[in-house]
Amino acid sequence: MTTFILIPGAGGTAWYWSHVVPLLQAAGHEAVAVDLPGDDDGAGLPEYTRLVLGAIGERSDVVLVAQSLGGFTAPLVCWKASVRELVLVNAMIPAPGETPGAWWDNTGWDAARQAAAVANGYSTEFDDDTYFLHDVPPDIAAEGEPHQRPEANAVFGSPCDFPQWPTIPTRILAGEADRFFPLDFQRRVARARLGIDPDAIRGGHLLALANPRGVADYLLRR
Repeated sequence: MTTFILIPGAGGTAWYWSHVVPLLQAAGHEAVAVDLPGDDDGAGLPEYTRLVLGAIGERSDVVLVAQSLGGFTAPLVCWKASVRELVLVNAMIPAPGETPGAWWDNTGWDAARQAAAVANGYSTEFDDDTYFLHDVPPDIAAEGEPHQRPEANAVFGSPCDFPQWPTIPTRILAGEADRFFPLDFQRRVARARLGIDPDAIRGGHLLALANPRGVADYLLRR
């Protein structure tokens, strides 16, 4: 039995993984979605890391899965816990010492986002429906509304204090229709920072809500 430890993105709500967890459990594995205090102005990457480490506990056969902003917590956890594999899902990939707030300009994210919008015929003006919910089934989007919370500013000024990426097996999963982190942008950043080509499946930025079966099948692939 493998334990999947699932880190959410901005906002920190564990509910994000709620349609993937049962699929992993049905396959005979343990799945733990970690709830992070995204709306707490006193919580940054060190606090997020401690919470994920607490969820791992003494487990040794762990696959760590990180969505979006969770990519900044992932390497910090990997340096302190026994992790067998890391899977990044539409994730921000930090450089050592980088803050989430600096990542946007350092990677050229906004220019890439706007170029993809123009090329694919949707608005360059950001809104949740266009960039996050465009492919999430309406019933799942409605189910998630009570769980939503904003991401406080604290984490964006919090340095990702690790010396180098951990030398553990790492895979990157990207949504083919991600409008927030367009696929070509993810490929460029992943190759530059980790030397890895992402795998792509159907879905947008909220991949675990838009295509939970695809995400679960990918995680279960050995």
